[in-house]
Amino acid sequence: MSTDARTPQGSGDLGILIGFDGSEHARDALLYAARAAQRAGTQLTVVNAYTIPPMVYGVPAEFSVEDSLEVNARTILDEARELLDGYPGKVNYLIERGDAAGVMVGLSSQAELAVVGARGRGGFVGRILGSVSSALPAHSHCLTVVVPSGYADDAPAGPERFAPPQDDSPVVVGVDGSERSHMAALAGAKVATARSAPLVLSMTVPPPETFNPWYPGAGINSEATMSRLQELENEIEEEAARLRELFPSLHTTVRVELGDPVEALAEGSASAQLTVVGTRGHGRVVSTLLGSVSRGVLLRAEGAVMVAPTPQD
Repeated sequence: MSTDARTPQGSGDLGILIGFDGSEHARDALLYAARAAQRAGTQLTVVNAYTIPPMVYGVPAEFSVEDSLEVNARTILDEARELLDGYPGKVNYLIERGDAAGVMVGLSSQAELAVVGARGRGGFVGRILGSVSSALPAHSHCLTVVVPSGYADDAPAGPERFAPPQDDSPVVVGVDGSERSHMAALAGAKVATARSAPLVLSMTVPPPETFNPWYPGAGINSEATMSRLQELENEIEEEAARLRELFPSLHTTVRVELGDPVEALAEGSASAQLTVVGTRGHGRVVSTLLGSVSRGVLLRAEGAVMVAPTPQD
């Protein structure tokens, strides 16, 4: 079952929301979203958005331009239909007028999960991380997954491609003791439990000479540094214990090490089935909605990255 529509006021749950613009990255993200919807037993909502160039407002050509843009949007959604041929679940197709990032953020309040490719079409295509995948994780009302290029390369042909893959690799959560990392850990625990996957709580502490507040006066491999790392590991172990109480079947391990947090999580994403981060934490750019570590991981990740939204309460 599928429909084409604009989002009505007061519409119901959109399930798994996927922003689709026809790019290769969007095609990879579409497969990820379809599998996520199958795993969650919910509907899949595919949305395309368009904007009218400012120079055509107020002139008779506006109507023909909008008609042309809407026709193009329908053509793009037809591409999504072809890619979803044989998909067994319910699919809802939406065409929205407005900035793509703003549309996705607005619709995220009605979704369980929002999915985007790491980069798409348009004026920002030359950037490493596209405009939508930059803005959405920072402002989304729900969990967001950014899917890297190449995700669909090894997918089988036919309807079997939509079945959630069986994967023994871990779900890795980047933690730093902040409230936002607690939310990320909880989100990662839920995902790992649903997938019967192991959970790794990973804290990578910058070397003493680059971030002294972690352990003032300490040096690499000094007794003070090793003592501080042990303290941090104990703190993360306490969080792991709380998660085990909430999710008794969850196998959780803790990893605390010296290094660059972005590099560690980004490189580790290649061997993780999902890497989870918060919107911001104890990093140096704490005033931004999407912190330096989270954004750095999104820019460099080799695997899918989930961003847990900022707690509202």
